[in-house]
Amino acid sequence: MPSIFHFAFNVTDLDAARHFYGGVLGCREGRSTQTWVDFDFFGHQISLHLGTPFATAPTGVVGQHMVPMPHFGIILLLPEWQALAERLRQAQTAFVLAPQVRFEGEPGEQWTMFFRDPFGNPIEVKGFRSVEAIYAT
Repeated sequence: MPSIFHFAFNVTDLDAARHFYGGVLGCREGRSTQTWVDFDFFGHQISLHLGTPFATAPTGVVGQHMVPMPHFGIILLLPEWQALAERLRQAQTAFVLAPQVRFEGEPGEQWTMFFRDPFGNPIEVKGFRSVEAIYAT
């Protein structure tokens, strides 16, 4: 079995979480109770629990932009990244960092976008042409 990452964090409304993670991001819902819900986050498990979302601050430097830290996210192959970027645009997502390419033409060329879920939890999604390019130097 491949390793599957698990991340649990707080949200303030499970119905809004279902709409965003299930509807906008397209994640399949798993088990749930009245106080939490699991999602298949692109092959990994996230558990959203009712509570106060974690504090973040714009202390991460990405090019000439400051991005929220801490944040979590996923790496997708470029066609899936492009499809998700379009889905987020169609949902009128407010981007912290709009979809864009970084390190163009260099080893490690990547596409990135930052946005927040409805509770302020920051998410980064990276896109690469191949798995081998993820750690290219």
